[in-house]
Amino acid sequence: MTAHRNDTTSTGVSDFLLNCFVRSPSWQLWLSLPLSLLFLLAMGANAILLITIRMEASLHEPMYYLLSLLSMLDIVLCLTVIPKVLAIFWFDLRPIGFSTCFLQMYIMNSFLAMESCTFMIMAFDRYIAICHPLRYPSIITDQFVVKAATFILVRNVLIPLPIPILSARLHYCGRNVIENCICANMSVSRLSCSDVTVNRLYQFAGGWTLLGSDLILIFLSYTLILRAVLRLKAEGAVAKALSTCGSHFILILFFSTILLVFILTHVAKRKVSSDVPILLNILHHVIPAALNPIVYGVRTQEIKQGIKRLLKKGW
Repeated sequence: MTAHRNDTTSTGVSDFLLNCFVRSPSWQLWLSLPLSLLFLLAMGANAILLITIRMEASLHEPMYYLLSLLSMLDIVLCLTVIPKVLAIFWFDLRPIGFSTCFLQMYIMNSFLAMESCTFMIMAFDRYIAICHPLRYPSIITDQFVVKAATFILVRNVLIPLPIPILSARLHYCGRNVIENCICANMSVSRLSCSDVTVNRLYQFAGGWTLLGSDLILIFLSYTLILRAVLRLKAEGAVAKALSTCGSHFILILFFSTILLVFILTHVAKRKVSSDVPILLNILHHVIPAALNPIVYGVRTQEIKQGIKRLLKKGW
């Protein structure tokens, strides 16, 4: 397909062309089936979890409200990325509008940061539950959840906002083929004829400020939890304490691991195929979304019982 040509100003650009897996085109064929299955699993599992928490009065507690927020973020991230990727794989629908591309860029940066921030709030919730159990009902209240949700939204709506604005203001004078399946900031910005130093610096500073600070606070929370757990003397107390945050820790570990691998492969792109970071970026938008409700559904007895009751009502 012939690349579409931009006008000589950024405002004249009508669309970009997403060119997935340039060096490994066969990946599109074998990746499309598992990716579509993961997408359906993520949508279905998160929808069931949201409905269960909504319908079951016993789950109307702060911890499950935070889990609902996480599910909604996962759904938005999946819908923002995966349908377009599958459309490219199946129908070669590579063009994406100028405005649509920067909207996708903003949602990915904003909602990924919201998800990281939600994990941080949930880690604080587990820290209070284990280290200060008597104070938990007075600290982790519905009002706390409202304030936490407001903080998550305001912080992660405002800070990533300059990323698509800076990219959209660049001068796109020739190429419009994005060597990626999604409108990642630097994949788009490198097509411009302008200096992208500010874009790179803000992406780096914003990413580490948001995700880096969240991961540090999560690590600190679990360090304090582990220290408190090791001090417990009662028989079975350690296992019980760890089980209350086991699901959350598994999801955070997976979220952080795949993000770290993506960063490392992107940094070491000279030693690995440039298609590998693209693949990891796609999977990072769907695998955690598919795993989050499943892990909580399997490991949390209250959710498991709620889903069983919901299915019985449905039948």
